[in-house]
Amino acid sequence: MHAFRDTVERGDFDGLGDLLADDVVFRSPVAFRPYEGRPVVAAILRAVGRVFQDFRYTGELAGDGGRSALVFATRVGDVELHGCDFITVGDDGRITELTVMVRPLSAANALAEAMSAEFPRIQAEATEESA
Repeated sequence: MHAFRDTVERGDFDGLGDLLADDVVFRSPVAFRPYEGRPVVAAILRAVGRVFQDFRYTGELAGDGGRSALVFATRVGDVELHGCDFITVGDDGRITELTVMVRPLSAANALAEAMSAEFPRIQAEATEESA
């Protein structure tokens, strides 16, 4: 979790892929089905780095069994967004599960719209990384 937090706070969204397990599962706050696999999850996280503005972590909750949570605040356009990254780390130190929740609904809608615009690039990057 600390490596993830440090990497995000440095704005190194390209470096997040190195922290992900090959079979990582990402649960998005704006998509019904989870995304699976490092290439697509890394591409999604890079897109998040392009969409979020003034991102900052505001809290941290340590759990057991490799689970923890990071509380954050950011903006998507003019909409203030608050959320939480729920992170599970495997025995090898790589992230095996990442679930993101956001509030309020207006922020989730703004995030969905912004990420939808990023989706063609996400697909292209994931395909390129998989090859």
